[in-house]
Amino acid sequence: MKIQVLYFAVFRERLGQEHEIIDLPDGADVAVALAHLASRHSAIAQLSGKFRVAVNQTMVGRDAALRDGDELALIPPVAGGNERYAVILDQPLSLDRCVSRVSSEEMGGLVTFTGVVRRQNRGRVVTRLHYEAYKDMAENVMRGLCDEIEAEFAEVRLAVEHRVGILQVGDVAVVIAAAAPHRAEAFHACRAMIDRLKERVPIWKKEITSDGAEWIGLGP
Repeated sequence: MKIQVLYFAVFRERLGQEHEIIDLPDGADVAVALAHLASRHSAIAQLSGKFRVAVNQTMVGRDAALRDGDELALIPPVAGGNERYAVILDQPLSLDRCVSRVSSEEMGGLVTFTGVVRRQNRGRVVTRLHYEAYKDMAENVMRGLCDEIEAEFAEVRLAVEHRVGILQVGDVAVVIAAAAPHRAEAFHACRAMIDRLKERVPIWKKEITSDGAEWIGLGP
């Protein structure tokens, strides 16, 4: 099948062209198209992970299916910057940093989430938590979640910070900011991020209580 690929800004300059037609096997998805393009153009390979993808003028994820005649556009960060801000930190988090990454005059809805270490859990008194992460992988997975969720909810922007190390009761463990032109998408995206983060990001929590300690999910 034939796919028309559109290039803008840095892609147009480095490739010296605004568009091209590529041939892909039937049933190919966006990931296959990007791998094909990266093998043809070193500039695309070098910018891997630093751009988004639109099919027929709609932002999509890498697993989106393609059909003959589709228009595939590579979307570099817009003016003002839109690099994924998803970081693991061993120091106090900042919700303001996350908000600043997603705010703009086009965003009419801004929803935030702050996760704080609580005193009680499962009937026991918590004294502190120990968070550990596979940092590089965790940040990659969180950036992937940003891509995934932003592809699901129109024009959403996400930013997230997660803490590692020893946290006392009242310390902030995670902060998320989600912005969108309308409030509904911002609410949905913010909730999707915390839910999927807890399910899929390699961050582990050891809970220290008055009765002992255990890694959550494995037992003492």
